[in-house]
Amino acid sequence: MEPEILASPTSDTPADSIGRGGPIASSVTLSPDSRSRSHAYLDAGLAAEASRAAESRTPVGALGYQRVRSSGRARANGHSDAWAPRVRTPSTLPAVTAVPAHPVAVDTGLYLKFGKRVLDLLAATVALILLAPVIAAIAIAIKLESHGPILYFSRRVGRNGRAFWFLKFRSMVVGADRNRHHLSHLNECDGPIFKISRDPRVTRVGRFLRVTSLDEIPQFVNVLIGDMSLVGPRPPIPEEVEQYEPWQWRRLDVKPGITCLWQISGRSRLSFKEWMRLDLEYIKHRSLWLDLRILLRTLPAVLSREGAY
Repeated sequence: MEPEILASPTSDTPADSIGRGGPIASSVTLSPDSRSRSHAYLDAGLAAEASRAAESRTPVGALGYQRVRSSGRARANGHSDAWAPRVRTPSTLPAVTAVPAHPVAVDTGLYLKFGKRVLDLLAATVALILLAPVIAAIAIAIKLESHGPILYFSRRVGRNGRAFWFLKFRSMVVGADRNRHHLSHLNECDGPIFKISRDPRVTRVGRFLRVTSLDEIPQFVNVLIGDMSLVGPRPPIPEEVEQYEPWQWRRLDVKPGITCLWQISGRSRLSFKEWMRLDLEYIKHRSLWLDLRILLRTLPAVLSREGAY
């Protein structure tokens, strides 16, 4: 069983102080037998110093993060800094809160610290140059079919909960997001994901772009900026993250990517939990060789169009 933290905050501790460096608890002790879930999520090495070592992070919707420095004893046991998510907390914290420990993914080794970023920059630059004629053709096709912008900007959640603008070629009619709730009964995915194989909001050009994944090309710009990587979990929208179970928050430990294990394993044919487990498997085994393997298998997966819509 994973160790858990038993936090005993003062009765008047505001929940909003979490993520802003405010007091969290009057005492924090380890409790290996506690099994209840909570709104907070702390590393097993916090101990009593948690309440004074928080560094605030920018909240995303109802979700916020705080980085907490582990104690020396926790570091000796292999624990590192923790990101503590906060979702829809009440106005005051409960008298006793038990939280599962969350080992945070740390970039170790030359590739993860430096090589991955170099690969991202080189590959994204080359891709944008080589695909320039394709980009121009897609832009013209989008403008000829429907009025509206060429690019679609979507607010997404990146590494450590930081929000960023995610780029795609527009594949839907203008204002499609406003009509989403009218189509909720047609959703074909489980979990917080919303997908419809024959979405009536998708344009003819957009349908072709989606099944061929050409609508993803602008994300090479996200890679150059540094918000995304070539390989990593797909970036979620804030509304999806707010519905995550605690174990799924680990997806936010790394930069999101253009392609991932989900992309080459059936995409929308997989259940939401299968998707999440593939992402966590990638995070656990990140390496140059795994990234190269995923990149090499991405083109055949795109050409097969399996699970693409």
